Amino acid sequence: MHIAYWIVAGLLALFYFYAGTLKVIRSRDRLRPMMAWVDRISLPALRALGAVEILGAAGLVLPPLTGIAPSLAPAAAIGFVLLQAGAIAVHLTGEDRQITLNIGLTATAAVTVWLATSL
Repeated sequence: MHIAYWIVAGLLALFYFYAGTLKVIRSRDRLRPMMAWVDRISLPALRALGAVEILGAAGLVLPPLTGIAPSLAPAAAIGFVLLQAGAIAVHLTGEDRQITLNIGLTATAAVTVWLATSL
């Protein structure tokens, strides 16, 4: 179970660290080709979302790695499930109705929650 957790959580953390970093450092114009919804929220909210994704990625990896507050790992994974539920709602209410990636991320985060509870 530990190896499965590290594979799934590691991939999820890499994805969210990358996506969060892009949201924090790139301009709207550079994000728009990848994320059609960026014009629907304010720039500070976009930057905050990126910061939350980076912190969540750290929450998946650091607590189990260090042994300090390991209960934060499933909490971070639950946070990603909730984040993707909101992302699906944003995509469905806008013109961009592509939610395949969001469904995959939701499922991956849910598996991570399950694996994290068995650590």
